[in-house]
Amino acid sequence: MSPAEQRAQLWTIIATILVSTSFPIGAAITHGLDSVVLTLLRFVLAAIMFAPVVIWKFGLPMPTIKDLGRYSVLSALMVGYFWAMFEALRYTSPLNTATIFTLTPAIGAAVAAVVLRERLKNRSFIALALGLVGAVWVIYRGNLDSFLALSFNKGDAIFFAGTVCIGVYGPLIKFFHRGEPMARMSFWVMATGSVWLLLIALPRFDGVVWSDVPVNVYWGIAYLALFTTLITFFIFQWSATVIGPTKVLSYTYVQPALVLVIGLMLGDNPPPVMTYPGIIIVFSAMVVLQLAAPKPTKA
Repeated sequence: MSPAEQRAQLWTIIATILVSTSFPIGAAITHGLDSVVLTLLRFVLAAIMFAPVVIWKFGLPMPTIKDLGRYSVLSALMVGYFWAMFEALRYTSPLNTATIFTLTPAIGAAVAAVVLRERLKNRSFIALALGLVGAVWVIYRGNLDSFLALSFNKGDAIFFAGTVCIGVYGPLIKFFHRGEPMARMSFWVMATGSVWLLLIALPRFDGVVWSDVPVNVYWGIAYLALFTTLITFFIFQWSATVIGPTKVLSYTYVQPALVLVIGLMLGDNPPPVMTYPGIIIVFSAMVVLQLAAPKPTKA
């Protein structure tokens, strides 16, 4: 492994840790503000932070109507995912949401196979299968009776819908990309997403007493916008060019273990013992996907 690949692996791990913190932080702040308004503030703040960087590096010309259509489809999926995360965390645990999130590669692979005609190698199928089994194991805590009864709680169902949105979002980025800088495309996705959210949030503003919103909610929104949105975007984008998008995506499978560790560090009660085999299975999926991933083609 070259020094550049080692650096990319390290930075990807750091970015994955940052993304993992979004689940417990989201859980900590979601009861302090309406979930739609909370998602709106995150999108607006991220877009404001992103704009100077995009203008400095690439310029920011106004998009055409067709471009806005592309960006609006993508932003609708992003809005669905982030709203689902905040709403789901009112009813389920950060560990469950992080584990359901590991289904993203499988959903993305299925969509890519249909939309982009991409085919997976056998090892990739094994990794996706392991990720699916591990995710189901953690959600049901290894309880076969609960699985057979399909006792999916409300929060899990909401976040699963959000995970479908983000799973579809990944392949559609490539499908809708027209050669513009990816950072510029991402900015307009955030900007159009802010418009979607503003339209949805307007009727809810009357019920928000801003002075009663805990300060930690505002700090949490700022953290999510800066660290788990802006910084991780640049890390993942750069790392994908060095070690390939498949290896970057494989780190998704580490998140349940990271969320578990973060929760224990914050004083949460440990999950049932039967949860841990599922986390090990999910982690194994990451290892298999790492081994199956092709090296990125150098330009």
